[in-house]
Amino acid sequence: MSPALVAVPTRAVAPAGWEPEPSWSAPGQVQRAADLLVGRHLVVLTGAGLSTDSGIPDYRGPGARPRSPMTFAEFVSGPVARRRYWARSHVGWGRMRQADPNAGHRAVARLGADLVITQNVDGLHERAGTDPLVALHGRISEVVCLSCRTLTSRADLHERLTALNPGYFEAHADAAVNPDGDVELDDTNGFVVPDCEVCGGILKPHVVFFGENVEAPVVARCFAAVDALSPADGAVLVAGSSLAVMSGLRFVRRAARAGVPVVIVNRGWTRGDALADVRVQGGVADVLTTVADARR
Repeated sequence: MSPALVAVPTRAVAPAGWEPEPSWSAPGQVQRAADLLVGRHLVVLTGAGLSTDSGIPDYRGPGARPRSPMTFAEFVSGPVARRRYWARSHVGWGRMRQADPNAGHRAVARLGADLVITQNVDGLHERAGTDPLVALHGRISEVVCLSCRTLTSRADLHERLTALNPGYFEAHADAAVNPDGDVELDDTNGFVVPDCEVCGGILKPHVVFFGENVEAPVVARCFAAVDALSPADGAVLVAGSSLAVMSGLRFVRRAARAGVPVVIVNRGWTRGDALADVRVQGGVADVLTTVADARR
């Protein structure tokens, strides 16, 4: 299988007993990162840790709840799984869409990067004005029909789901939100899920589930941006991602193999720690603001 078509694999986890290196949070480490990134062409890769300040939890940061997101195979296995997904997602998205970009998103928009690649599906980079941008795993604000591939608005589907399930959102409005935009619900029996209005097919959020492939042209664009960087005047900046899935880690590995400097800013373990030229331990918003100010 071509690297551009590699499916999103099982997620890696932090080694038992992992602790950050003291130097990663030492005084001057943020400035060291900023100094390295000044004047360089830049590809930025962001993850769920960037959106925690907007009220959206991350997957593997400190205090994150253990969870098993629905896989694509499970989603297409039958109506029971899809009812469970859409009931939980209906409540979660009704709350996620109220989230606003935070200082970290605004800093990324100011970086002047050659390309920003986000693993997030929340749409907050778009709302912060980030451009150019690749939403690697899609956008939760869109819905796709698995039969006719028609794209429709998630807001429109939300209205259909509300009409078919009156009072459901209000009854579960206090459920804990997950990073994918769904919530923790055990009993989803009776929730009504509509079909595609064009062909009657199965509706799915236009995001990449575990077990699905990231579209080859999307991956190719990201690789091209990384390949255009040179060790002399390019860099990759990772912000708020543990790099625990290969869909993001592969770009960091590609840059490191080519000798392009890598800066990783994250609160907690990342799968790319050994590849980083500069590793900053901590929240991303303040660091990104410092870097953006330095690059102005």
